[in-house]
Amino acid sequence: MSGASSPTRRELLAATAAAGVIGTLPGTLSVAASGDAIRPFTVNIPQEELDELRRRVAATRLPDRETVTDFSQGVPLATIQKLAQYWATEYDWRKVEARLNSYPNFITEIDGLDIHFIHVRSKHENALPVIVTHGWPGSVIEQLKIIDPLVDPTAHGGSASDAFDVVIPSIPGYGFSGKPTTTGWGPQRIASSWNVLMKRLGYDRYVAQGGDWGAIITDTMGVQAPPQLIGIHTNMPGVITPDIDKAAGAGAPAPSGLSAEEQHAYEQLKFVYTKGVGYAYQMGLRPQTLYGIADSPVGLAAYLLDHDARSLELIARSFDGQVEGLTRDDVLDNITLTWLTNTGVSSGRLYWERLAEGAGFGFFNVKGVTIPVAVSAFPDDLFQAPRSWAEQAYPKLIFYNKLDKGGHFAAWEQPALLVTDMRAGFRQLRQAS
Repeated sequence: MSGASSPTRRELLAATAAAGVIGTLPGTLSVAASGDAIRPFTVNIPQEELDELRRRVAATRLPDRETVTDFSQGVPLATIQKLAQYWATEYDWRKVEARLNSYPNFITEIDGLDIHFIHVRSKHENALPVIVTHGWPGSVIEQLKIIDPLVDPTAHGGSASDAFDVVIPSIPGYGFSGKPTTTGWGPQRIASSWNVLMKRLGYDRYVAQGGDWGAIITDTMGVQAPPQLIGIHTNMPGVITPDIDKAAGAGAPAPSGLSAEEQHAYEQLKFVYTKGVGYAYQMGLRPQTLYGIADSPVGLAAYLLDHDARSLELIARSFDGQVEGLTRDDVLDNITLTWLTNTGVSSGRLYWERLAEGAGFGFFNVKGVTIPVAVSAFPDDLFQAPRSWAEQAYPKLIFYNKLDKGGHFAAWEQPALLVTDMRAGFRQLRQAS
């Protein structure tokens, strides 16, 4: 129509993804193939999209400063000002784009939806295939740091017998995977789709790992227990019994009879339930209302930073010059991917789908996993799961490690520690084969 403006590249990507077409943004768009085809995928964001992002960040209208001196009201204004300044003037998306493209990326259609994944095969014989799942507000960027140590252990302090073939999919609605246009893409469907993916890649025997939503999906795979899946590793174990869950959710005092370690975990859990997961209730009940995070890059950034109190502190310090765990680029890589793919709202719908499956908000509850399980318990996670709870939740617990450092996003924050635990946790399963 005369006078009408052309759609932006971001709008085109959103439209094509919704229509069942997915790609790297023009000119590498590819039409969804039928059957079980696996298509190569390359990330190539047009420069005009990056220029538009900087323009929007620079034009942000900020609120007044918080009235407290801590994180109790959310993301501090000073943190956002530092983030926005760096994002608009110095941050370079092309660096992480090159890192993503340094690994083999693919798209395949499963159950009518395009699924993006990274797949790296080890040069070592008898490498153990592992599918690693990210969480919210994450992406495959979370796991980039663990790929090389898992695939090439001899170059990273391990032995050839520790080698993995690594598969890292993007959850539906996240990153470069397709965005579901109908309901039903909750953890159960995703878990079964991951088994389809591993079989399609030719693996008849594999393990799975995950944290955050990745842990819930991985636990669900352990419940479904397809014959190809021989064990799982989790860094957010589902170990909470109904009585503990109900009491913590109500903010009640700790039940009697808990050990000191269990009481500490209970107090952490109570804090999360009563003060730390407002976003989960919002997205679980009304995800579509979050138009602001689709329209404002800084609004999106603030929302994604505020996952939980301790993670926010760990992230905020990266903008104060402390690079333990995460750098400014680490933080902005993930936020920028979410912005460029316009997946702020579509990723949040996973919380709604969890409720629709009838599981409630029991993110950490015992789910009935019947296969071998390895557990890593990090101190700055939402709660540090005690061994006693892990033993009760997982009757085939084959590994448990209580770490001294690390938070909720283990692969992102403390990749070396997670890799060490994955090697140790799955070693018994290699020997049993």
